[in-house]
Amino acid sequence: MPPPKPPPETRKPFQGRHRSLVIAIDIGTTFSGVSYAILDPGEIPKIHGVTRFPGQEHVVGSTKIPSVIYYDRQGRMKAAGAEADTSAVQARAEDEGWIKAELFKLRLRPRTMRLDMNGMRFGPLPKRKTAVHVFGDFLAYLYHCTRNFITDTHANGSSLWNQVESDVQFVLSHPNGWEGAQQSKMRRAAIYGGLIPGSNEGKARIRFVTEGEASLHACVLNGLAADSPSKHGFLIADAGGGTLDISSYAIKGTSPLIIEEIAPPDCIFAGSVFVSRRLRHFLEGKLRKSKYGDPVTLDHITKRFDETTKRLFRDRGDYQFVPFGSPLDKDLDAGIRGGQLKLTGDEVADLFEPSIDAAFRAIKAQIEASQGMIKSVFLVGGYAASPWLFGQLQERLARYKVTVSRPDTQTSKAVADGAIGFYCDHHVSARVAKFMYGVEFLREMDPQDPDHVARKERLCELPSGPKLLPDAFDCILARGSKVKESTVFTRKYCTELTSLSMLSVFEVEIWCYRGGNTIPKWINRQAEDFSTLCVVRADLSPLAGSAEAKTGKAGKVYWRIVFSVEIQFGLTEFQARIKWVDDGEVK
Repeated sequence: MPPPKPPPETRKPFQGRHRSLVIAIDIGTTFSGVSYAILDPGEIPKIHGVTRFPGQEHVVGSTKIPSVIYYDRQGRMKAAGAEADTSAVQARAEDEGWIKAELFKLRLRPRTMRLDMNGMRFGPLPKRKTAVHVFGDFLAYLYHCTRNFITDTHANGSSLWNQVESDVQFVLSHPNGWEGAQQSKMRRAAIYGGLIPGSNEGKARIRFVTEGEASLHACVLNGLAADSPSKHGFLIADAGGGTLDISSYAIKGTSPLIIEEIAPPDCIFAGSVFVSRRLRHFLEGKLRKSKYGDPVTLDHITKRFDETTKRLFRDRGDYQFVPFGSPLDKDLDAGIRGGQLKLTGDEVADLFEPSIDAAFRAIKAQIEASQGMIKSVFLVGGYAASPWLFGQLQERLARYKVTVSRPDTQTSKAVADGAIGFYCDHHVSARVAKFMYGVEFLREMDPQDPDHVARKERLCELPSGPKLLPDAFDCILARGSKVKESTVFTRKYCTELTSLSMLSVFEVEIWCYRGGNTIPKWINRQAEDFSTLCVVRADLSPLAGSAEAKTGKAGKVYWRIVFSVEIQFGLTEFQARIKWVDDGEVK
């Protein structure tokens, strides 16, 4: 059997002039990790993982810690990560009434992403803390751990840190379904946690990458480009604790490596934490009449299920045993003997089924959206280690002639490593728009159009005379459009103002429509499908000197202002701005 061919070199030397440091922080729903690279001019960056955290001194090479923080009653952070999982901390937390903050990442989700907690509720936040504050505290904790790891493990580590500390670059990963509002919250959390100052220069040190694209770069680091024919598309399914992030790509060039997105990315709440939540709900009924049905014991059994059965389950024909107590623990009616809870394979399979079915449907939709280009699925993320999830997706996708595989890498650190790859190598040159994006404009009234006639009571008259209908939707970018990173979309508009003082607070709303593939004619402000993506503000008061006054239909003076809305969608972070011409100069 010939040895496997080594992956081609896809890494690029660092082009900067000075030594720098980039840190990628992946705060997951249940577990988090950090990777970093020291960037030396002209050298190919080497990716390192932080493998030593407080509370994990006995574990060699661990790359992740629980996304958990304990606060005291005054809202002061007392323990985090692996430390929060120790028996000593948990005993003290119970004695002193500390508040446990977990699953806090899910609190930042877009309101358009529905979350089924299966009857469970989020616990209370600490005193005087918002979800952004908790996220910021955990960012600060991970940053502190990273600094200690670098200074302790690198030669002249303290000198190295002092050299780069003032300009550390950060890459924060987030689910595919998160947008500008969530990125803004994460940036505020980074400022609150002390990672960056609140200045424009400080904010520019934060970059964002979707978990799907970060996972793609992790697969590239592992040689994916050598194994994927350019004629075929492939799908990255990042199965984490909270979300399943799905992204589809095709290789368009190999020297240099160029990759393009071929279908709108997707994100669903189908992570491993929801298997645990369903078990907790199931146990409440199963152990309702048992002495083991109290909340503390239920939590402990659920934790032991996470550590054992959930990771190992592979055959619905076998009984499953969850070890949680001593050999003396026994309740035969509840299926407990020798400190173990007995479950049938069907019962355990049913706990997985909603997330597996959701994953299958989402992947199938991507395959169909790619018009059959997708031939391979790469499953990464902590949940990808589940033999049952992996086997079920293989079985269900086989009928579509799609292979499912797990890259030979540590799936739990794929996002953090891939985020560094994204920063350094940036292989994706084009992305596919997930939704419709546009702005409101005034549409000329057509008395022959019943839709227009139904809106005639909302007619507004411009100072120059025309009567127009508000809330018309001008789509600048349609769902499914492929957008190069360098592509800028521009639309020219004009407005009529009756007071030049309005120029100082000129605003344009960028609207997002999530309702499907048909471009809507009108903006429905009450519909869930519509939301404001962002508001672009500009001070156009310099135009006051050159604006020409005109006399309107009723003798009223007005000024016509011409401007352009410019939007860049091809980056991982949305950018929009207003442009105008003042005395022949573009502003």
